[in-house]
Amino acid sequence: MALDEPKVNDEVIKDKEITYLIEKELFNQVKPIKIDFVDSVMGTGFSITSNMEKGNSCGSCSCS
Repeated sequence: MALDEPKVNDEVIKDKEITYLIEKELFNQVKPIKIDFVDSVMGTGFSITSNMEKGNSCGSCSCS
């Protein structure tokens, strides 16, 4: 997440007092998107989830 100004190819979503921007093409691939603010012992911040498939990527160095 970052601060940005809206562009022509952005989807603009307003929720309460927060405005979210996402490129329209990316939004069409991942919608719906769920954004939560979490406050836990691990820290505070935003949690972003979507229906985007994660693919067959590997998360460790031992993959073959």
